Amino acid sequence: MMAAASGALVGRARELELLEGWLDTARAGSGRLVLCAGEPGIGKTRLAQELAGRALARGTAVAWARCAEATGAPALWPWRQVLRSIGADVDVLVGDASSPEDRFRVVEDVVAALRAAGEPDGLVVVVDDIHRGDEASLAVLRHAATAAAAARVLLVAAYRDADPGSLLPRMLPDLAGAPGAERFDLRGFDLDEVRTQLAAGTDDATAHTVLDVTGGNPLFVREIARAMADGSWRADRPPRTVLDVVAARLDRLGPDGRRLVQTAAVAGRDFTLPLLAATLDEPVAACLPWLDEVRAHGLVDEIGPGEYRFVHALTRDSVEASLTTGERLSRHRAVAEATEARHAGDLAEHLADIARHWRELAPHGEADRARAWTVRAAADAVARLAPAEGARLYEVALAITPGPPDAARSELQVARGRAAQAAGDLGTAVAAVEAAAAAARAAGRPDLVAEAALVLDAVPDPSVDAVAERLTEEALADIPGGALRARLLARRSQLAFYDGEQDLVGRLSTASLTLARITGDDGALAAALRARHEACPGPAGRDERAELATEMIALGRRTGSARTAMWGELWRIDTLVEAGRLREAADALPVLGGVVDRVGGPVPAWHLHRVGACVAQAQGRFEDAAAAAAQGFARMRPVEPAPASGAFFGLHVALARHVGVRPEARRFLDQDFDPPPRFRTQMRIARASLLLAAGRRDEAAASYRRAGALAMWSLPVFFVVSIQASAAALCGELGLDDDLAVLLEGLERWRGRFAAGTGVFFLGPVELTLGRGALDLGRFDAAVEDLDAAVEAADRAGAAGFVAEAQYHLALALHGRGAAGDHDRAVVAARDADRLARALGMAAWVDRTTALADRLRPARHHELSPREAEVAALVSEGLTNRQIASRLVVSERTVESHVQHVLAKLGVSSRSGVAARVVRDRSP
Repeated sequence: MMAAASGALVGRARELELLEGWLDTARAGSGRLVLCAGEPGIGKTRLAQELAGRALARGTAVAWARCAEATGAPALWPWRQVLRSIGADVDVLVGDASSPEDRFRVVEDVVAALRAAGEPDGLVVVVDDIHRGDEASLAVLRHAATAAAAARVLLVAAYRDADPGSLLPRMLPDLAGAPGAERFDLRGFDLDEVRTQLAAGTDDATAHTVLDVTGGNPLFVREIARAMADGSWRADRPPRTVLDVVAARLDRLGPDGRRLVQTAAVAGRDFTLPLLAATLDEPVAACLPWLDEVRAHGLVDEIGPGEYRFVHALTRDSVEASLTTGERLSRHRAVAEATEARHAGDLAEHLADIARHWRELAPHGEADRARAWTVRAAADAVARLAPAEGARLYEVALAITPGPPDAARSELQVARGRAAQAAGDLGTAVAAVEAAAAAARAAGRPDLVAEAALVLDAVPDPSVDAVAERLTEEALADIPGGALRARLLARRSQLAFYDGEQDLVGRLSTASLTLARITGDDGALAAALRARHEACPGPAGRDERAELATEMIALGRRTGSARTAMWGELWRIDTLVEAGRLREAADALPVLGGVVDRVGGPVPAWHLHRVGACVAQAQGRFEDAAAAAAQGFARMRPVEPAPASGAFFGLHVALARHVGVRPEARRFLDQDFDPPPRFRTQMRIARASLLLAAGRRDEAAASYRRAGALAMWSLPVFFVVSIQASAAALCGELGLDDDLAVLLEGLERWRGRFAAGTGVFFLGPVELTLGRGALDLGRFDAAVEDLDAAVEAADRAGAAGFVAEAQYHLALALHGRGAAGDHDRAVVAARDADRLARALGMAAWVDRTTALADRLRPARHHELSPREAEVAALVSEGLTNRQIASRLVVSERTVESHVQHVLAKLGVSSRSGVAARVVRDRSP
């Protein structure tokens, strides 16, 4: 885009009007992302400059950044520029990030800094050339775009429509889908706009020629206008490209100015005068007049004290193209050496650039040096949020000096695999570890085969796990002992856990932990403890998991590892919940919170919210539970949607048991998820429970049937007891007596324990499930005994909602049994259940508890009214509420009320119980 002689912007009135409107909206607190697309030279940057000027005039801060022209720039390079512009501490915000959680923390911290800089007068952030952005930079932009909707931040991102090798096309849909995102494509000038850009008095024929030559590209129009001004324009032989224009301008420079600008072109689009002076081995003062000459010819602009930029990437490319091969290579060497010398004390932000220069020289005798610098740049990229860039650079390093497989190549492939694994590129990770193992075998290094095997984490992908398992088994055959073998045993145990081979998990994890303790290696011990934790699921393993938690916490303190301590604290809270020690679990949450703050990032925060929601749900603090679950879901969903959705869904199924289906959980009712195979049965049972809580009985029954026959159920080992308890309650409500009897038999061994879902949800004492089931099956003596125990256990645990639930069912069981003294006890239990349900806000129970308390209070047996008897008879025939309503010509809600009264009067808790009483009463 061009400015006319007066400095006014040409041809962009509509776009500028839109941008100013969005700026005003952002200043008011509703920011957005603006995506500006167009070909090189179309005027994206010039438009952003005009917006920036108008923003500054309004008192709004402006921060500029540009993605590097050359590949291999430091991770988050544009955001480092933005952070410096707003006065943020770059080293603190964008430090080392050694894990995915660390990297997400960095992303969140950068976005928080932008949001803070937008107060109170707004912030405009311009990020140019995002088609060149690395994956981490684009991830920050995506996250910032979402956050901008509720911040005083206007993001303007400019890019080319198509750029080979760009990551942008893959991420553009997410960017365009951000709240309030806008996009426009800049077009070329028309004839009137071209004429406006040219010198006054230019005739129409010349204007037409310029339009034809340039296609209306503003950069090309500007260059021809300058050529006209300096006399190098020839109407009969107009330049066809910027290269021609720039070449003509270079011819007009003196030898020193030409040498300086050609060296700058090798250095990059942006450069500093001190670096050029050092490269040319000249004093800075001597270079100033040469630079002034270059600027006078319109090749570069000053962007800050001592900092300069070529007016366009095409200009830089054209200047570089004027060099001979020898000149270009000598300048790459000089720039690399000067950069290393000038920044010897802090090379972090210059490693990738130095490596780029040496790679140009690799075919000319500098291959070893080029590879060494590229490896350093790769390691730095992994440590600074860009594992995908690190994996790419490791691959580049391997290609610099191709050769036979050896130990060095194996180590590089291992590093490449780790980077790819961290980036989530499992295909590249697998290819890298296979190549690493092959090179290690050729070198006779089984230890490197082991390192290759340890790259691949156990994941829900059989093809990946098969490679990891094969390499781990191979390494174990050759590594007789030591910390490395302990780590291998731990990894093999985790793979077996994913395969459902729980017996093998037990043997391998025991061997790993024993060996790790012998070696005294802290890394091996941490891996072994995690493996052993997976070997101790459910109530049977609770005590050992508590011991493992204590040891993990101690290891975290000894090593100073907040992440290790976090796992120990999480395990500790999980075991406390499973033991029904809810008050202790609640008291432990602040300790976990402190550790999570030290670790940072959304995944640790999700763990904190997850267990916090579980404890609150167990204690009957339902609003607190829902709020914590929502916070955790919001933090985790952009990172790992599957576990985020699973935990959120599980917690809301448990909440629905006491308070009904909350609005935020209703979307799960109409969306049938397809979880990994090992969670499929669990999900169908949970969804059936939620559907039943929503009153959608037929759909609940269908979802339960999709789980298949009991004997064929495949359940995650840590959830077996809680799933069986949930399924038993479901079967009782649906009248599936055969399945209910089998489930109750399986739960018998867990008397005295609690049904809990590993820090996700809590389902109360096992005796509550056993007692409810016995009641549904008409076994009143067993029901009373178990429900008495359930009331006591829930009360001791501080699980108030489950106390109310157990008291309600106990009242029904006592009323159904009808032994001496049972009625008075039933009245008390019903009254207490009603009071507690009301106090806790148990919306799903208050109607039932109130109805039961009212009907038991007169101390006499309530006979069914004629209409209730009619409804009971239809229930016993297996009719649904809807069918009964149709038969009796009443509303479905009226039928629901009658059914509740029938349940209370007959002292049963399910429709099958009504049927059983009707059949019994009809018997002679």
